[in-house]
Amino acid sequence: MVGKFWLGFILFLCGGLLTTTVRADFPSVPKETYQALNLDRSASPKVLYEALVKRYLDPDQGFGKGKYGDYWQPIPFSQYLDPGSFYKPPKSVKEISTREQCVKCHTDESPGWVTAWKRSTHANLDKVRKLTPKDETYYKKEKLEAIEENLRSIGRLAKGEQLKEVGCIDCHYDINTKKKADHRKDLRMATADVCGACHLQEFAERESERDTITWPKNQWPKGRPSHALDYKANVEVEVYAAISQREIADGCTGCHINQNKCDTCHTRHDFSASESRKSETCAVCHSGADHNNWETYSLSRHGVKYQQDKHKYNFNIQMKDELAKGGLSAPTCQSCHMEYNGKFTHNVVQKVRWANYPFVPGIRENIDTDWSEKRLDAWVKTCTQCHSETYARAWLRFMDQGTRHGLDKYDEAHAVVEHQFKAGLLTGQTTNRPAPPAPVPDGFEQFFQIYWSKGNNPAAIELKLFEMAEDHLVQLHVSLAHVYWGYTYTVGWAAMNRAYVEIQDEETKLKEMLALQARVLKLETSSSLLDLDSTGGKLSLGGLGGGMMLAGTIAIAGWRRRERKDR
Repeated sequence: MVGKFWLGFILFLCGGLLTTTVRADFPSVPKETYQALNLDRSASPKVLYEALVKRYLDPDQGFGKGKYGDYWQPIPFSQYLDPGSFYKPPKSVKEISTREQCVKCHTDESPGWVTAWKRSTHANLDKVRKLTPKDETYYKKEKLEAIEENLRSIGRLAKGEQLKEVGCIDCHYDINTKKKADHRKDLRMATADVCGACHLQEFAERESERDTITWPKNQWPKGRPSHALDYKANVEVEVYAAISQREIADGCTGCHINQNKCDTCHTRHDFSASESRKSETCAVCHSGADHNNWETYSLSRHGVKYQQDKHKYNFNIQMKDELAKGGLSAPTCQSCHMEYNGKFTHNVVQKVRWANYPFVPGIRENIDTDWSEKRLDAWVKTCTQCHSETYARAWLRFMDQGTRHGLDKYDEAHAVVEHQFKAGLLTGQTTNRPAPPAPVPDGFEQFFQIYWSKGNNPAAIELKLFEMAEDHLVQLHVSLAHVYWGYTYTVGWAAMNRAYVEIQDEETKLKEMLALQARVLKLETSSSLLDLDSTGGKLSLGGLGGGMMLAGTIAIAGWRRRERKDR
């Protein structure tokens, strides 16, 4: 009896210990990520973090220079675009500094950094600890406590220990270190995995983009397009590796760095959550010819209403509370794209259907599949926070069908130019079309041709076709997606129509020229025209000379008829 009692007591204690074990079961992190990492949701923060970092730093999973890395070399600025691969501590700074000395020195050397840091949450953790449940930002205290549990799990905080602050040395050397940092060998630029040590939930959410976007017929590689693999998507474009003008190539990299860092949305050294909740944050990258998301959103009724009312918004509260408590009168980029089935997360691709680029082969075929319908239903759920379901579905179908109309026009133009290419009829195709630099493969209507040219590669009509897809078709689709009519029919459809007309004009001119060449060839080879037979001494019509004689005779006859008429 006594033995059973103690056995039960021990089991009770063990059960209590198990229930107090910290788990990294974040509901906002989809099951696909735990499956991809071979983890159960009962995994500790340490186990989840280490699995995420292992994958994150794996070159086969997208880290580093990519498969074309042998074709290009980093330039000095590359260390700020991909610090995990290229950053090197400055050798000119010889200080070995404590936590306090970092702040003191940089107050003089780079006061902007310190000023921004001093107003950040990182520098004011005690203020966060004093928040009460009545405070609208009380969630920050709960978040801080969760972060400290993460750090205890991975061995950066002792049991019961709290963070005093997050200062220079934590991000640029080691978290919660008591050691001094040697600038010449210890300094690092914080990469996404460094931020993820504290912000594990957000890091896991962002990394889950690799797992939740898989295309039915592999129209895109797994996990793309997404923020989690945007650098890989950049460096593994052949022309990026091939182009000799590295500063031009890295014009794309400037936005394709969310994979590497977190400060594209959370500007250093404030690292403000409220700032990152504003639509303008997204505008820095999501704008321009082939992704005019900001332009179309900001000119739409949604965007105009946002600009009119944003002074009333409360960006300090959590996004899940914005509609109910924040006075959100129109959606932000974040309130639409970071929401999925009622949850807000750093995974923004769970509802992707067209992937911004309708011309990608096979994308259109996805739209009528169960895969797409499930994602459309998720969009409807987002839209019905403000609209009726009938209205939401009607608009989304409107967008789909409008995009298809653009694709139909593009496909017709594509067939014309592709036929010319296959027949070897593009300007200079057989005489002045040099091969592109390695590792770029040559071919018809290739991505490299919008960034690289030599001789008649690409031909003007070929580039026009590519711009029709890469720019104008995208502009048409994105305008529909963001409910802005103006761009749909001006920079979208009208520009496509203009390109279509110019392509058809070139096709007609080419056909007429070929017909004329055929007639001349026929004249040259005909035996019915004047030609001197050198063997028989007879005159006949034939050859180019005969053709010219015939043309001259016809012209003289016409002149004489006009002369008689004038009399």
